[in-house]
Amino acid sequence: MGMKTKIALGAVVGFVVIGAVSANAGDSDTGSADKGASASADRQPGGAKDAGAGAGADAGAGEGKGKEKAEKKASQAEQFKAFVEENGTAQEKEAVSHVTKVQGADEQNDILDTADVYTDFTGGIMGEGTGPAKLIASAFADWKQSENGLVTVYDADGELLGNGRF
Repeated sequence: MGMKTKIALGAVVGFVVIGAVSANAGDSDTGSADKGASASADRQPGGAKDAGAGAGADAGAGEGKGKEKAEKKASQAEQFKAFVEENGTAQEKEAVSHVTKVQGADEQNDILDTADVYTDFTGGIMGEGTGPAKLIASAFADWKQSENGLVTVYDADGELLGNGRF
C-alpha cells in the first residue's frame, strides 16, 4: 500500500468513527435528558410537571414541602416507631420500642436496598432479641417497600440478631 492510500483509508475510518460517536452521543443526550426530566419530575412533589399547572399548583406544593420538612426533622428511628405505633400489632409495638437507631431507610433505588436497625437488646443471636428481631424486620417491611431490599437488625453491641426482606 502506498502512502496516499494509507492516509485516505485512515481519514475514512476517522470520519466513520467520529460520525458514529457523534450520532450515539446525540441519541443518548436527547434520550437521557427526556427520561431524566420526566422521571425526576414524577418523583419530586412540586416538580416540573406540577409547576406547569399554574399558580394553584405552586400554593399546594408549598404546603407539601412544609410537611415533608417536618418528617425529615424526625430521625428515621422516630419515623419508624411512629409508623408502627399507628399501624402495628401489640407484639410489633413492643419489639419496636427497643429500636434505638435506623440507617439506610431514607434512600432507596430498588436495585439493592439495605437498611440497618439497631436495638438495645443484648446477647447477640443467642440472646433475648432474636424473636423480636423478626417482628422488627416484619414491621420494617410494612413501613418500607423495595423490589430487592434487606433489613438487618442488630443488638446494642452491633451483633446480628436477624434480618428480613422488604
